Amino acid sequence: MTALFEARGIALAARLQATDLEVPAGQLTAVIGPNGGGKTSLLRALGAIEASSGSATIDREAIATAPPARRPRLVGFMPASREIAWPILARDIIALGLPAPDAHRVEELIGILELESLADRPVDRLSTGERTRVLLARTLAPRPRLLLLDEPLSNLDPYWVLRMIEVLRSTVAAGAAALVALHDIELVPAFDRALLVADGAIRADLPPEDMLASEVLAEAFRILRSGNGWRVSPRADRRSSP
Repeated sequence: MTALFEARGIALAARLQATDLEVPAGQLTAVIGPNGGGKTSLLRALGAIEASSGSATIDREAIATAPPARRPRLVGFMPASREIAWPILARDIIALGLPAPDAHRVEELIGILELESLADRPVDRLSTGERTRVLLARTLAPRPRLLLLDEPLSNLDPYWVLRMIEVLRSTVAAGAAALVALHDIELVPAFDRALLVADGAIRADLPPEDMLASEVLAEAFRILRSGNGWRVSPRADRRSSP
């Protein structure tokens, strides 16, 4: 399968070890791992959000050297923070994601993410989950080829978790690819591929069900499958327990 995105030797000093990665168009990839393991660093390095060593390309076009007006069409990055201090209207936040004005695209995304009742409200008065939908719309606005999303499914009710996955699935089906950092490993089966990031490196790259059953996941999270759920691994280090 031909890669849409290719990274070679991407690294961040003291945070992310040299990493190679290929992602084809149409693929929805879950990025999981323990707190502080490097998920955010990986996303930021892959998208050239921070200066890093190595190279990353989309259809062989280098991300780091793309002109500012071009980059939003290559990579869409959504950070984990949902804080917006200024009382900007939600529709105007969405429009900020566009390299050129496009009122039709803004209205299209308002409809897709069911933001009609929120579009003309100041975004600082929205709930965290509502701001998440607005910020995803902003990220999707320029139709980037690669989406790098940090915890986009956190703070959402069950409907919006499922609906957001549908939106992302539709987006990659149109020829994009997405890497999505998650905390809830129960969501992994909704994805095509799973990367486990720990200690600043990709420790496993597996199909979702294989990842959930893997020893490397059990070791990284210090948990074990127990019936339909999970339990703390008896091998987990308890020294920090109260």
